[in-house]
Amino acid sequence: MTTYNVTVAENKAGARLDRVLADALPELSRTRLQALIRDGCVALVDAGCVHDPAHRVRGGDAWTVVAVPMPEPGVAAEAIPVAVVYEDDDVIVVDKPPGLVVHPGAGNPSGTLVNALLRHCRGVLARAGGSLRPGIVHRLDKDTSGLMVAAKSDRSYRALVEQFSSHSIERGYYAVVRGVPRQPAGCIALAIGRSPVNRKKMATVTSGGKAAATDYRVIRSYRQAASLVECRPRTGRTHQIRVHMAALGHPLLGDPLYGRKRQGGLADGEGLPAFGRQALHAYLIAFCHPRTRETLRFTSDFPQDFSTLMASLEGL
Repeated sequence: MTTYNVTVAENKAGARLDRVLADALPELSRTRLQALIRDGCVALVDAGCVHDPAHRVRGGDAWTVVAVPMPEPGVAAEAIPVAVVYEDDDVIVVDKPPGLVVHPGAGNPSGTLVNALLRHCRGVLARAGGSLRPGIVHRLDKDTSGLMVAAKSDRSYRALVEQFSSHSIERGYYAVVRGVPRQPAGCIALAIGRSPVNRKKMATVTSGGKAAATDYRVIRSYRQAASLVECRPRTGRTHQIRVHMAALGHPLLGDPLYGRKRQGGLADGEGLPAFGRQALHAYLIAFCHPRTRETLRFTSDFPQDFSTLMASLEGL
């Protein structure tokens, strides 16, 4: 257990308590501080505990923060193969294979990337992500392959989350889509929200959604049947690329949610090879290292199934 003392500067008067504490205590993430506040571990000297992270502070206020150790993660380390692209004391970058769920959840209590990372990192992952998501600052869908970064300390977790929130992390994806977009390059700027007709899906919406934008560029077309497209999401909404390309009229091959269906299975179109997952690969990630401030940039080659798909398309 560690106790911190924080005095609010006059120019911070009126600010949220959790934000003031996060600025003063960089070793604790804002998410962790919010949990401590709600658990009664943050008190105004001579006035008692405050349980609202949004409490507005006054200049000169003296606060104590009792950082109670977090319980050990309720996730077991498992010997699951995963390709490590880069690792140091702060971050780890992996090349996630298709079919691997990122973290435990309903229907997937084990066998996830988190289980693999706990084994590889010997339990050294940021606790700020929560007991089921230690170190996880972003996600890829189960059947999307490619590069992910995870945090090994709370300080790194906070820095990476801030970069994702400000959209300063560079990400690039390769997608194989049905047909050929009329415009060879452009930006799809359509808000995304929960589908009103199928709550398991996301959809482009005119109200109630979140702003979303995806830059795309056709790299190669295969007759008029399919295209290899590079996608650069400016935002990070759930299923963003899959939803945006479907809204453009060019859904990803193999996509079980947003592709066209026929009785008996997925119809990828006349003459197109079958593909057992959405054809999406996160080939690029670049970010500012949380400690050194150096820009790190990593790329990933196609996984085997994607390479096989590309070879099949070449034969059209």
